[in-house]
Amino acid sequence: MFLVLLSVAALSPAPSGLSQTPAGPSQAKSLSDAKKLTLVWQDEFEGPAGTAPNPSNWTYDLGANGWGNQELENYTDSRENAALNGQGQLAITARRGSSGGYTSARLKTQGKFSFTYGRVEARIRAPKGQGIWPAFWMLGDDVTTVGWPACGELDIMENIGKEPRINHGSVHGPGYSGGHDITAQIEPPGTAALADDFHVYGLDWSPNRLEFFFDGQVYHTVTPAALPANKKWVFDKPMFVLLDLAVGGMWPGNPDQTTEFPQTMLVDYVRVYRWQQ
Repeated sequence: MFLVLLSVAALSPAPSGLSQTPAGPSQAKSLSDAKKLTLVWQDEFEGPAGTAPNPSNWTYDLGANGWGNQELENYTDSRENAALNGQGQLAITARRGSSGGYTSARLKTQGKFSFTYGRVEARIRAPKGQGIWPAFWMLGDDVTTVGWPACGELDIMENIGKEPRINHGSVHGPGYSGGHDITAQIEPPGTAALADDFHVYGLDWSPNRLEFFFDGQVYHTVTPAALPANKKWVFDKPMFVLLDLAVGGMWPGNPDQTTEFPQTMLVDYVRVYRWQQ
């Protein structure tokens, strides 16, 4: 999410019934299939409609500085942009103001919760429309000291409005970031857009291995062997979780006359597990 995601490399073949572009070495099942999962952190977003997400779990990025992507939104901590909907979901809402500007929200667990290795997943219903860019992702805790991309970035769910059926799962690090990231695409069977229903987006993370999954099926596996020559693997340290809904930018392009506002990203839950043998 931090920078535009364009390139595709180091991919696994799509599971049955799912489409992935392009294909590469085989990795059929999730690392955690043979292990016991223990829930260690969660947010189920229970609470009255209009209330803030749990401040013990979430803080906010704020401002309208483009966020490295020439994005148009001003991120706020207003309930207009991030609030529980009273149905056990977090609603992150992008709005267009009367003057033409946009507001939205970017939530993060930085300083509240981070972890190293395990499974992280979220059940999300995407928004839709040209220039709309929802994301569920992770950054290294050391982002404030080493900067990006040395901190590492793992993009678990990214969808852009002009590709309504495609999810992108991507890895960024020093020497393989922005347009040189390691990324894969997947889309569900049939004709439904990601905005038409909830889907579970997740990552199984272990030493020297990242497995991205969509509705329980692995579609993208990354190991140090997938990195460009002489580049550093930076995914063996604590990382924190982010949820956001961007508007515009270099990758999705800007909203146009077809884009309807407000647009809402619904998050049913975020859960983190560790494994026990």
